[in-house]
Amino acid sequence: MSNLSRSSEKLQLTADLFEKAEKLKEKSLYPQALKLFQKTLIAYREADDPSGIFHSLTSLGDTYRMTGRFDLAADRYSEAVETAGKINPVLVADAKVGLGLSLRAQGQWSNALKLIRQSKAFYQKKDDDEGIAFTLWAEAGALRIKGDIPGTLQTYRESLSVFRSLKDMHGEGYCLCGLGGASRIAGLPKSSLKYYLAANRLFAQLKDTFGTAYSYCGIGNAHRMLGDYQNAFVYFRKATRLYEKIGDIVSYSYTLWGLGTAYKMLGEYSAASGYFKKAMANFKKTKDRRGAIYCMLGQGEIALMTGRNTSAGKYLDSALKESAAHRFAIEKCYADTLESFFLRGKADNACYDRIGLKLRFHNLPLNIP
Repeated sequence: MSNLSRSSEKLQLTADLFEKAEKLKEKSLYPQALKLFQKTLIAYREADDPSGIFHSLTSLGDTYRMTGRFDLAADRYSEAVETAGKINPVLVADAKVGLGLSLRAQGQWSNALKLIRQSKAFYQKKDDDEGIAFTLWAEAGALRIKGDIPGTLQTYRESLSVFRSLKDMHGEGYCLCGLGGASRIAGLPKSSLKYYLAANRLFAQLKDTFGTAYSYCGIGNAHRMLGDYQNAFVYFRKATRLYEKIGDIVSYSYTLWGLGTAYKMLGEYSAASGYFKKAMANFKKTKDRRGAIYCMLGQGEIALMTGRNTSAGKYLDSALKESAAHRFAIEKCYADTLESFFLRGKADNACYDRIGLKLRFHNLPLNIP
């Protein structure tokens, strides 16, 4: 009885530690949460508690993913899929979505879509609206990386509708951010600004630090696309302060890229190049191939505009090869446009028609969405 009592007490302490870690994660205090989740995983393994092991693995996966360590996140989710197979098929579906999101972040959109859609089909059979809403949101993000923007917009709208029916304001906020980003790429910056502002109001109400930072970055990019650089810098800096506070380098890297692009548009090439270098260093850490392509394009464009054609050609060649290798349709279009300036001195916008975008470029510098 004494051993049973001690074992029960130890499991309760581990459960309390896990709950504390979850609260830290919800507050975007990721480094602190990671340490506690690592402790609970060890404790649950010692206790041979499959459920505890699974939840520790997925929470570690979530936290690694939010801090840009996608390889580690994918490893934890993969182990969680295996563990869940011994417990509950619902948990298998949950872990597969996390794995899909980790692969998506590294540009592996095809594998990500496969996993996410498997889970979505499972949730649909179970009439699990929460699961359906989340997988639709995840699927929309993968379609955006693929370059299917019409499909992205439609899928985010479907997800938004389900989240609203569930009165899930966090889910609603992230769908609005997704719609903001996809609308910007579609060539609709006013709609983009509207979506991001709506998301920002929700996240402020929810006191969601990460969501607030994410929406600030989106608002900054929407202002940039509208040519309002003064407001763009205001919101990029607001996003930067919050990202630095929570230790995020994933979304922060895109804020750095946005800052670099804004400076490039203003002709401040030294400042722009500095931001692209910082963003590239982070993209290499997180193995975000798509983000790296954006930095290559930015640096190549600056080189072209400053008469360094050899350097411009190297950056452009890398961007073209990478975007083709990973089948990034939108980034390939941007690279094709820059190549047309490099080779012929004028823009070729035919690519955007093929993928259903209203984007058009006429002169350098390119204000890439």
